[in-house]
Amino acid sequence: MDLVRRSQYGLPATSPAASIARTNGVKVHYLGSEYSSRRHDLCDDYVRAIRASHLANKSEGYVDIAYNAVVCEHGTVYEGRGPNKRSGANGTAVLNARDYSVCGLVAKAGGGLDSPPDAQLHGLRDAIEWLRSEGEAGDYIGGHRDGHATTCPGAPLYDWVKRGAPRPGAVPPPAQVVVDLSRLISAASVDPPRSGTPVSYAGVRTVEAALRAEGLLAASLVDGHFGTSTITAYRAWQTRLGYSGPDADGIPGKTSLTRLGAAHGFTVID
Repeated sequence: MDLVRRSQYGLPATSPAASIARTNGVKVHYLGSEYSSRRHDLCDDYVRAIRASHLANKSEGYVDIAYNAVVCEHGTVYEGRGPNKRSGANGTAVLNARDYSVCGLVAKAGGGLDSPPDAQLHGLRDAIEWLRSEGEAGDYIGGHRDGHATTCPGAPLYDWVKRGAPRPGAVPPPAQVVVDLSRLISAASVDPPRSGTPVSYAGVRTVEAALRAEGLLAASLVDGHFGTSTITAYRAWQTRLGYSGPDADGIPGKTSLTRLGAAHGFTVID
């Protein structure tokens, strides 16, 4: 993380903003005005100019730069109000106390640098994690527009926020496969439909694939229907787990299905 503290770029070492112990999370902002790409040595000048404009705005009553951090296109994080200081940028006193604010130096659409480069996204993520580690920010990441009537932080940044603010190039986690136990039991308990008819519940195929991987069900019988063959295969799974008698009836239960899911990558809900 390339962090520039307040005193390092000419601001008073400590913000006079009200102190807070923690927040729900962090909201991401953009400038919403025209902004052009510039050399890195000019970025701190621009952040100081933002602070000056905020202090000059008497109608808003700013006591400092409104943001807790500002991130330039080169990925450097400039300390604004900093951690454990109430934001001044989220729109209302309640919203300012609820979340920190981080601003990316990004223009409005068509106003110059209007899409954040990868280095800036890394810096924004650095700022979020810094506010978490030093300012007790919670897990929430939102845009300025969340809870307040504004277009901020613009379409490109807001799309990134909605995706969870990932680092560029990060591989997204695989989608979690979930099997609903109650729907599975319903599918297994009704008169089994014939192969080729509409599937009663998509999770059946997930369970059948797991039973096939266990060597308990032939590939040709993985058809999305919890019919006689699948019940027989599930009974064999229950028997393998040590169930017997009426406990090995071929109808899934929470414990046996959870064991199957743990072995084959799906989660069970009921």
